[in-house]
Amino acid sequence: MQQELKSTLTTVWRQAWDLGDVDALQTVVTPDYVRVSRASGKASTLEQLQADILAVRAGFPDLTTTIDAIVTEGSSAAIFWTTSGTHTEPFLGVPPTHQKVQTRGCNHVTLVDGRIDREEVTWDGSELLDSLGVRHLRDARKPDDVVLDDLSGDPDPDVMKTFNRQFITGVTVVTTQENGVPKGLAVNSYASVSLDPALVMVCIQKTSSTYPALHAATHLGINILGTEQRSTVATFASKSTDKFADVDWHAGPHGSPLIDGSPASLEAEIRERFQATTHTVFICRVRHAEVTEASPIVYKAGRFYDSDDLTQL
Repeated sequence: MQQELKSTLTTVWRQAWDLGDVDALQTVVTPDYVRVSRASGKASTLEQLQADILAVRAGFPDLTTTIDAIVTEGSSAAIFWTTSGTHTEPFLGVPPTHQKVQTRGCNHVTLVDGRIDREEVTWDGSELLDSLGVRHLRDARKPDDVVLDDLSGDPDPDVMKTFNRQFITGVTVVTTQENGVPKGLAVNSYASVSLDPALVMVCIQKTSSTYPALHAATHLGINILGTEQRSTVATFASKSTDKFADVDWHAGPHGSPLIDGSPASLEAEIRERFQATTHTVFICRVRHAEVTEASPIVYKAGRFYDSDDLTQL
């Protein structure tokens, strides 16, 4: 029975996972088939599994899956498998990284008349992103969903805009290079995470034209802009196709553009990329930093202020 089951499942899994013929799964599951996540307890149907497979294959078109072993005991079986593929298309909101990844897992199944009736799994599509160094922020109430909130009872968007306008920040320009071409955008969602080790974070909107280059990069630059760089702020907040045309800059040790005249600049190695719905949170390890005597710009409620004129409380 074990050898026959392995032969059948190997054929069907190849049809579904490697070739995209997800209808083939109907031949090895019962009409009451259910797939359960061990981490969350969330149950899904065959139709949902088929949709998940097609979504994974869309992001990893060369996906291949191998059943390494099947161990049966009565009406139960453990299926050990290996999957590999190249991330050449967008997947779960993440642009192509062109990296090849490999994941392994074990599914525990309950058999009825030789067909899978219940399947307990520890793997989902985000495991492929984990292998790429991408982490997903998850709602604690919905561990399998790539969301931050269930969107019920949200505050009015205008209220949130007003709230955010009350928070005072500086202005940074986050930079990288793509095939030798400097890229950058203005960002005020910057924060220091820790000093030891030296970690920082920035949040980048996925619709930004600079986002694909940043997501594919290994390093990025963060430049804190100063009171003498108002025109630079305007340039990097715009949709200009060549934002560096009139900006003087020099490269950090790993090539990230560092803008001349900035109060402070650093270059950091990208260590984690957390997907947060419309944005990606980049967690970075600082590798190089520069500081000058220039005064930084202060930003509040859509206006800019001179940090030298602040009254001390």
